[in-house]
Amino acid sequence: MADKRFLSSAFGQEESGVICQGLTRRGLLAGAMGLSVAALLPQGAKAGIVAPEVLPLERQDYAEARQHFHTRLLRKMAAPEKSSALGTPPGAERVTYPGGPDGSIELVAWLSHYQPSKTPKPAVLFLHGGNATGDGHWALMKPYWEAGFVVLLPSFRGENGQSGNYSGFYNETADALAAATYLENLPGIDKKRFFIAGHSNGGTLTLLAAMSRKFRAAAPMSAGVNSWRYFNRYSDEICFDETDEREFIMRSSVCFGPSLKCPALLLRGEEERPFDADHQLFVDRALMSGFKVDKKLLPGTHNGVVPGAVVESIRFFNGFA
Repeated sequence: MADKRFLSSAFGQEESGVICQGLTRRGLLAGAMGLSVAALLPQGAKAGIVAPEVLPLERQDYAEARQHFHTRLLRKMAAPEKSSALGTPPGAERVTYPGGPDGSIELVAWLSHYQPSKTPKPAVLFLHGGNATGDGHWALMKPYWEAGFVVLLPSFRGENGQSGNYSGFYNETADALAAATYLENLPGIDKKRFFIAGHSNGGTLTLLAAMSRKFRAAAPMSAGVNSWRYFNRYSDEICFDETDEREFIMRSSVCFGPSLKCPALLLRGEEERPFDADHQLFVDRALMSGFKVDKKLLPGTHNGVVPGAVVESIRFFNGFA
């Protein structure tokens, strides 16, 4: 059987089933979050994870819940995608940030070139798709810096030969939050115009991060909201105690919708798996936060939608003074 893990150097087609050169695995995988279990499983297969008939609605704030919950990793593993050591793509400065939550892991990130000035600059933290970081992710960031944003694209624990164990969204959220702290504290960054976006599994992390702390606005692209469905499909990535329902709850933004801490625009491609009942449930619950939450379809497949979604996110972010 061919190895299904690929180094990310560009994005490719997902819907056709043809993996283009450099396809981001997280970009391929995370669009599946939100599908029904029956649709996700191979023909003849049975679901191994029983999801609740009604997805729980947690009353505790997600940020507070994270302070008291620690994922229990039963299997120590690197991020599940073949990858090579990170270089420095054109237009980027290679920096390192202390991975979360305790800063014990030094991780690589790519920062757009900018000169601090008396006028603070808006910034975007962009969370990539796939389970590895590649030059193709960075190439998609160009519209942000051309529009005047400083952009940081972090890698996560266990990716590209780096330290740390893959956890399936939970500790990676801590890394994303640590990267946010790093970016907003750089000289010349406007903390009042500090945004977050991400694609596919990075979109999933975008929602979890935006429920953990304040951003000015969030633009998750092709995000999943239900971890039971994801891990039913990709059970080989389960490294935590699957008998503990709390492990799934803490990885599912739909369970913490009222914890959203900023306006959000959910973006998705017209040719990929559509917004489903779980996404609508997330929107309905997130509106309880008091922030405006919208969703919008754009032309394109799961991976092909990204350039247009980046442009749409810029329009969305520019609406916040």
